[in-house]
Amino acid sequence: MAAKSAEHRTRDPNTLSNVQEVTTTNISLQLDVDFGKRTLSGTAKLDLKILQDGIKNVILDTRELTIHGVRSEDGNALEYTVRNVAASPFGSPLDIQFANPLDKDATTSVYIHYETSPKASALQWLTPEQTAGKKYPYLFSQCQAIHCRSMVPCQDAPAVKSTYQAKITVPRELVALMSALRVGEEPVTSDKTRWTYKFHQKVPIPSYLIAIVVGALESKVIGPRSRVWSEKEMVERAAYEFQDTEQFLATAEELCGPYVWGEYDLLILPPSFPYGGMENPCLTFVTPTTVAGDRSLVNVAAHEIAHSWTGNLVTNKTWEHFWLNEGHTVFVERKIIGRLHGEKTRHFECMGGWNFLRDTIAAFGDTNPHTHLVPVLDGVDPDDAFSAVPYEKGSALLFYLETLVGGPEVFEPFLRSYVDNFKYECLTTAEWKDYLFTFFDDKVKEGVFDEVDWNAWFNTPGMPPLKPEYDTTMSDACIALSRRWREASIDELDQFTADDLNDFTTGQKIEFLAQFLLEEALSLDQLKAMEKCYGFNSSKNSEIRFRWYRMCIRGGWQDVIPMALEFVTEQGRMKFVRPIYRDLYALDSARERAVETFKKNRGQMNNICSNMVAKDLKVDK
Repeated sequence: MAAKSAEHRTRDPNTLSNVQEVTTTNISLQLDVDFGKRTLSGTAKLDLKILQDGIKNVILDTRELTIHGVRSEDGNALEYTVRNVAASPFGSPLDIQFANPLDKDATTSVYIHYETSPKASALQWLTPEQTAGKKYPYLFSQCQAIHCRSMVPCQDAPAVKSTYQAKITVPRELVALMSALRVGEEPVTSDKTRWTYKFHQKVPIPSYLIAIVVGALESKVIGPRSRVWSEKEMVERAAYEFQDTEQFLATAEELCGPYVWGEYDLLILPPSFPYGGMENPCLTFVTPTTVAGDRSLVNVAAHEIAHSWTGNLVTNKTWEHFWLNEGHTVFVERKIIGRLHGEKTRHFECMGGWNFLRDTIAAFGDTNPHTHLVPVLDGVDPDDAFSAVPYEKGSALLFYLETLVGGPEVFEPFLRSYVDNFKYECLTTAEWKDYLFTFFDDKVKEGVFDEVDWNAWFNTPGMPPLKPEYDTTMSDACIALSRRWREASIDELDQFTADDLNDFTTGQKIEFLAQFLLEEALSLDQLKAMEKCYGFNSSKNSEIRFRWYRMCIRGGWQDVIPMALEFVTEQGRMKFVRPIYRDLYALDSARERAVETFKKNRGQMNNICSNMVAKDLKVDK
């Protein structure tokens, strides 16, 4: 098997820290949560290991942190500077000078006393009015990709993995959770209004997986190692929705090996959470838009569970290799779904992903360098390059390779061996490919991989060089019905009835709508006839509403525009919000209303989402 590569380091264009010289092995946090000031304040202790001889300093990533002082493990003050980096999306490096130069394999610790900014990009502070309970405030973090530096002074690079402990002090009536095991709680003896929660993450993780949430939270057990957390108003519905979590976990273990994180809990966040899910260890963050009431959208749990191996255990070394996290995770997610619901369902999900990739690349432009599977991110904020490309182009590559080597029974042993070989480590695409060729040495000798155009897959914009051979049984029905609608004349629209969808799964209904986003918009008469038949305006399923509203906007149906604007303000999931805002902006009659709605509601949105939508709508801060 290929040799492991823990010592091999690749320059990270998105970090300012000196990760080639020093690495963090553990972080200990003692933080006080102040909802009045909207800050975290306290101390971060970083345990460091020196990687080269004669190292005089450690440089940490920060963004808008106020540094009150730095000291060594013996209590002496250390000299430090916070460099100003003009107009940089990467923040300001914190340069801490060691008392004496240190040589390779030496260890030391630094204590940083600091406070976050009320505008920290990693943190979203909600007023009581923005919560379900309307009584208490709420805080949650989102550190991926490079936002942890606004919450913790750290080496904010995925190549640096460390364990962490934390003591978080919050108002007594609230609960704190983190991406770690809960190890205790106690009152603050000097202040009866405060309570301290303790956490320990024993598995080394990159900084982007450090997460915190504080709110009026309750939980319900949904499995032998799982709870679902949310405000009490949603906890029962969430428990019903995600009751198959243990089945997902057990299936993932069959594919990838033992689950090393101990607990697997889910947190249903307020609507402004910008992603479908975030794979924070021990505590997956999930958007409430997945709580459809019929368990039709719980594949997000399979995705985040898969991240426990691909992403969290084996991690991309830099954000340019993000597909190693997400492409593998989508691939494993669909493996889980296939084992539970049949191989045709896995292929159907892959077909849907392929169409989503087509739509994404059409939005970017098929020559946009951000559509490379391995993009160059020098000077680029990873948020600006975020899209479905690493997810779906990466997953398609893996599916293609699986077919090439002989199918699942041949490829799945590689998947498990890959995870086992690189667990607790980080790697690049070149290292992944080297391991693929080593594992399949016999296939290499047979010339099986000779037909793979690696440069086209990795370094060329646009769609992949070929489409894998998916079983189209489930998608054919969606395509056939969509074609009937496209080909029907105005006089023939009365041929359609609600019975058309009787045999469709929820996924097929979603895919039926997705077909219309790949071609020219339907006419207003067609849209009105479709609504009369199928009643999509009254759907409670967020994935259906998303695609239906986009179809109506593109077709110029003015009556649906207020519904679309309500949808983008009642939740903040970027997958939904950004495309709908872009569609509205492209429609002359809706552009001004879209901009006005965004400006009015921007303060309620997550920082990451609001900044991206502002760019989409060409709105200055």
